[in-house]
Amino acid sequence: MLEANHEQELPVIPGKRYFTIGEVSELCAVKPHVLRYWEQEFPQLKPAKRRGNRRYYQRQDLVLIRQIRSLLYQQGYTTTGAKQQLLSDDAQQDSTRSRQIIRQLRNELEEVLDILRQ
Repeated sequence: MLEANHEQELPVIPGKRYFTIGEVSELCAVKPHVLRYWEQEFPQLKPAKRRGNRRYYQRQDLVLIRQIRSLLYQQGYTTTGAKQQLLSDDAQQDSTRSRQIIRQLRNELEEVLDILRQ
């Protein structure tokens, strides 16, 4: 099993647009067969597939893979628990975005109301 402090040893993600499965494997310290398995288990992980069914991951995929890796290996979640945690994180982000949009709309409507009152 991996050590708890192994997360700190992961290399910085380079500023590339696409990464092969081999590059992702090295950058995230996860074997390619594990990455393929996680694609089946985590619906959020969908790398682009090109010629010959080759996978090309983007930066957000690497961030997600590192998050999944942390949930499973460092925090001790099961695959099911990690899925639920990721879904609750997505729901919290959606809720935060919705609140920000509502706040912005409310401010704009108050400005319009102030203009109409003048």
